[in-house]
Amino acid sequence: MTFLFTIAAFVVALGLLIVFHEFGHYLVARWCGVKVLRFSIGFGHPLMRKQVGKDQTEWVIAAFPLGGYVKMLDEREGTVAPEELSRSFNRQPVLQRFAIVAAGPVANFLLAIVLYWLLFMLGISAMKPVLGPVAPATPAAFAGLEQGDTLRRIEGEPVETWQDARWLLLSHAVDRPPSLAVEVTDIHGQTGLRRLDLSSIQADDLDGEFLKKIGLSSYQPEVKPVISQVIPDSAGSRAGLLPGDEILAVNGRKISLWQDLVQQVRDRPGSSLMLEIRRDGAVIDKEVVPDSVTENGEKIGKIGIAPRIDSDEIEKLLIEVRYPLGSAFAKAINKTWETSKFTLQMFGKMLAGEVSWKNVSGPITIADYAGKSAQMGLSPYLGFLALISVSLGVLNLLPIPVLDGGHLMYYVIEIVKGSPLSAKAMEIGQQVGMALLFALMAFAIYNDINRLIPG
Repeated sequence: MTFLFTIAAFVVALGLLIVFHEFGHYLVARWCGVKVLRFSIGFGHPLMRKQVGKDQTEWVIAAFPLGGYVKMLDEREGTVAPEELSRSFNRQPVLQRFAIVAAGPVANFLLAIVLYWLLFMLGISAMKPVLGPVAPATPAAFAGLEQGDTLRRIEGEPVETWQDARWLLLSHAVDRPPSLAVEVTDIHGQTGLRRLDLSSIQADDLDGEFLKKIGLSSYQPEVKPVISQVIPDSAGSRAGLLPGDEILAVNGRKISLWQDLVQQVRDRPGSSLMLEIRRDGAVIDKEVVPDSVTENGEKIGKIGIAPRIDSDEIEKLLIEVRYPLGSAFAKAINKTWETSKFTLQMFGKMLAGEVSWKNVSGPITIADYAGKSAQMGLSPYLGFLALISVSLGVLNLLPIPVLDGGHLMYYVIEIVKGSPLSAKAMEIGQQVGMALLFALMAFAIYNDINRLIPG
């Protein structure tokens, strides 16, 4: 069921982003008087098709939904009747052609603004920016940050949630500054400035595990090792664990917190663990072998149990952030801009070798994120859609032939030199662009596989 839910969330996300992108091209083409022959969601054999309007535009849903296209009347792709030459794409002034091509990525940015706008108006239930245990001998520890500190500002920018803190720390760290100014309020209510030294951070550190690598984690309430739920057909279920069981020790080592149990299980995928359990007043032993699963390219152990959690304690750690209509719109525009800038910076850093190419994700990872965000609720899913829409917009603006950005590059050259590039030059460009695009896709899929099968 989880797999089907993930696929559904991915298909909905992909469909929405493709429709908006292609509709941008379609709408501006129509405004410019260009005849649109086909609007296709997906490639390959048409599964559904319908001709609509006086131009009899063909609307298609095709077999492979990993993209889409708008086919316009064009003399370069077939004979055009004399009376329709004025409606041919290639006959349009260069600025109109530029506008038609640019409209796709622009539509993605506009969609991101709308999605972020909805997200900020609906509200975000998020963790407060309170620090958990600070790992010793890390930049955070050397900066004097301590468990219980509340993050207030990073480089002068306000922090309201833990997600804000993650975003600001990573987005500033991409510029590779020697240090970051972090304003915190400690458990005694004293506010002060800490200087987070980033000189030891390497290119490979700028990824999803960045906060862990600098020694930071969010505060977690102390949870006792008492089971509230056992997932059917899990390692815990096969071992005979039951709701209400209290775990006293793992392989003879006493534990008092759920986090201790989690760490023991994570570190031993596929290895036998002897659990000492208190059940109905009696102490018994149960042997369990954690299932081996892969997360972020690392094999970890899981036994399929959930803890008994005090909901009041969780509520104390959460904050609901909601903005009025006008403020939400302004924040949505700023978030779209900052995310676009960060995406472009990351790509530039990867080209320069300053950030690892392991950060490039393919369809498998994106589908996984789609499913996980959708399971978390509407707000996380909206945030995911907005992020992917921005990424799609930025990707399509890269000056790579076959992408929108490559065509825009051709039009800029045409404006500067006063005439189009030769057919031969564009043909070579298309071949180079196709090779680059296939290489990028292959690398992304390779990264996906490495995350699933580490090593």
